[in-house]
Amino acid sequence: MVVAQTVGRSVRVLLLFLMASVALPAANYFAIVSGLGGAPEYDTQFAKWAQDLEKELKTNPDASVILLSGSSASKQQVEQMLNKIAGESSATDTFALFLIGHGSFDGTDYKINLPGPDMTAGELAKGLNHIPARRQLVVNMTSCSGASLAALVRKDRVVITATKSGTEKNAPVFARYWVDALHDPGADTDKNGSISALEAFRYAERKTVSYFEEEKLLATEHAQMTDTANPTAVRDPKPENGQGLVAASFILIRQQTEGGKTLSAEKQRLVAKKEELEAKIDRLKYEKAALEEKDYKQQLTALLLELARTQAEIDR
Repeated sequence: MVVAQTVGRSVRVLLLFLMASVALPAANYFAIVSGLGGAPEYDTQFAKWAQDLEKELKTNPDASVILLSGSSASKQQVEQMLNKIAGESSATDTFALFLIGHGSFDGTDYKINLPGPDMTAGELAKGLNHIPARRQLVVNMTSCSGASLAALVRKDRVVITATKSGTEKNAPVFARYWVDALHDPGADTDKNGSISALEAFRYAERKTVSYFEEEKLLATEHAQMTDTANPTAVRDPKPENGQGLVAASFILIRQQTEGGKTLSAEKQRLVAKKEELEAKIDRLKYEKAALEEKDYKQQLTALLLELARTQAEIDR
């Protein structure tokens, strides 16, 4: 009897531990690398964008943000940072890497210019592939960044580059508008209080195009993205070309306040549920062509009803 009771208590403790583990929220890891600019004015500009990006990302209370800039952004330190995140993160976490600075392309290898030895796209990919977080985002906002895309793509990884190829060598302005997207309410196109990677990309890409038009300059950068492990990226992700689904569900800035008040744990849970439902609706839209019309409408109706109920609970 004593043995049975002891075993029973042990089982209950184990179950409680497992339930608690499951309930733990996924962590968000953000890493920013600000490399060399090649000239003092660019060094200053790139460092400021990196600092502004760090500030915006730190508004997420559950985020771990690491910034390497200036002399601290050497190849060795970038590798150490990626190894550190690989050791701390888990499969349920999300991870994003943001590269700002000057890149180069010699016809074979893309490199981000860092103090000391430069780092190739292949070396970056090697470090990223060791990170267990299944959902990953890489935003390469350097010149020539389009040449890094083929090495960086992988299943469940969103890859965004400021240029379409390694021949677009001018210093990009995309990074400026990417940072703006994280605090401009206009970037939140679905008005859910959060900014996804897809929303940030569309905002920054649109603003970049407008910049060259308004300045009457020949466009020297063309941002692109892929989130399907396809090395052929697009400038206009949408269901018709199959791009944007993963990016739409990758949240960069999560809603944490309501009417100036911090959201309660329950409200945060509901907001997370709402985002999950919205991602399912987006996924269903991408799968529409493979479904019977009746099945599609039934699934869409069920999701929309659940979304409405969740929104009603949030609004209480």
